[in-house]
Amino acid sequence: MPTFPLRRLGAGLGSATAMALAIVAATPIGVTAAPSPIHTAAARDAATWLAGEYADGVLPGPFGGEDWGLSIDGVIALAATGVASSTRQAATAQIAMHVRSYNSYDDWGIESFTDGGATAKLLYAASAAGADPTDFGGWDLRAETLALISGAGTGHQHGRITSRTTEATGPDPSNTFDQSFAVLGLARSGGVPQQTVDFLIRQQCTAGGFRLYPDADGAPSPSCDAQANATLDVDSTAMAVQALLATDVTGADEAAQRGADWLVTQQRTDGSFGGSGPTSGANSNSTGLAGQALAAAGRDAEAARAAQALATLQLTTANGGAAAADAGAVAYASDALTEAVREGIAANFRDQWRRATAQALLGLAQIPLGRIGLDLPPSGEPTSSPTVPPRPTGSPTPTAAPTPSGSPTLTASPTPTTSPTGGPTPSVVPSTPTPTVTASTPTSPVSSPAAGGPGRLPTTGAAIGGYVLIALLLLGGGAVLLVLGRRRAT
Repeated sequence: MPTFPLRRLGAGLGSATAMALAIVAATPIGVTAAPSPIHTAAARDAATWLAGEYADGVLPGPFGGEDWGLSIDGVIALAATGVASSTRQAATAQIAMHVRSYNSYDDWGIESFTDGGATAKLLYAASAAGADPTDFGGWDLRAETLALISGAGTGHQHGRITSRTTEATGPDPSNTFDQSFAVLGLARSGGVPQQTVDFLIRQQCTAGGFRLYPDADGAPSPSCDAQANATLDVDSTAMAVQALLATDVTGADEAAQRGADWLVTQQRTDGSFGGSGPTSGANSNSTGLAGQALAAAGRDAEAARAAQALATLQLTTANGGAAAADAGAVAYASDALTEAVREGIAANFRDQWRRATAQALLGLAQIPLGRIGLDLPPSGEPTSSPTVPPRPTGSPTPTAAPTPSGSPTLTASPTPTTSPTGGPTPSVVPSTPTPTVTASTPTSPVSSPAAGGPGRLPTTGAAIGGYVLIALLLLGGGAVLLVLGRRRAT
């Protein structure tokens, strides 16, 4: 039998194997690594501590009274980790009963105002908590949000989430956080209009970062690049990146990846991040959001460094000192941690710890905002509520609470003074529609999201490059042995 066909076969198999190995070596594995077990446990400890801060389904403000914005942040945090489902359900039901206490000034006696950002955040939170966003406490939050999107006749403001304002309430306070929640909420509840995504993208400067405020010099600004010396903000960029990755609308993924690239340039040597303005120092709020966004965009090494920076700010029973009983809580910054270890968490600083922990644990858990409530949390427990959350037996009596000066929350709660944090604490609880919180049908969980949102194939979170390489080597070696064996027989 002639041997040249065997030579040809061996050469062909060798070339194919070599080519395959070259491709494997040159192609990055585009999967998202799961957070380390240590950081997963840290996220759950943080969520457990935060759940213990709820009273009757509500987190308090710095001086008492309900803080609805912070309560929502807590629900998102609990859903991301799968911790304390009964607390999450009770909080979701309370929030549903007080939609207008959060997104309006009704409780202050100022009618006809609706805060667009708060409405969009409610829409997102309802989806993430496993409730029906079209019937949340009697409100169709998707329809409410769409009604607040600026229409086609508004020029470069087309697609912007806006507030329904009055002469008494002043100008529209909506910002890039609000726009990001609008994109997230609409994407999670049936689809987001192209123009709403386009408006968010216009808040991105050429450098890749996003500005916080779409207005400049007291007037709407066409784009980030159109504003001279626009301040790019880590927190806003982290929110925008995650919102854009939650949708596969045209242009969203490219803008998200540029935003993630910019975030990488802002990371400090210890893995931490700072915001802008008064939050420019390294802090756990900015680090939590940025780390979560980096994980969503597939920047695994940088996300892990951010998680490590957050872990160094967390109280444990071993390092907690005078604050050991608050193990799990995450400090806003290192000085707050040092003081707590020495003296415990003082009552007047407890609010700052709640806000910091709610955002910091997102960077530890590393489940993107676009996937909370859809994917299994790190514990493997489902986040969607399997039953209708229990209806609270009563509404706590609200008391006046000034706006806190601590760390920022995920978005503004509306107040007559348009303060960046906190929420309205009315003296009278108004009548609200009969609350109904209907649990939505949970989406089949997947192990890890693919960059680009729920409309794209999920990844497994396992790096398979090594296994492919071994398989190809075995294949090539086996082929060579086969050829040599047949040559010897011939």
